[in-house]
Amino acid sequence: MAKKLRIQQVKSDIGNIKSQKRTLKALGLRRIRHARVYDDSPALRGMINVVKHLVKVEEVKEGN
Repeated sequence: MAKKLRIQQVKSDIGNIKSQKRTLKALGLRRIRHARVYDDSPALRGMINVVKHLVKVEEVKEGN
């Protein structure tokens, strides 16, 4: 089973460059404390790396 990551926006995108704002939008994050869960992938890790100062990432434990 693939790992899942919970990504939560913890800082505003105001004052950041346009590519970082677009990355947050592509991740589906719209406001502070908004979170989404995604399957882990190299593409997702790259997007997280772009906005790592704006988000909090944690691994989600899946129940059986």
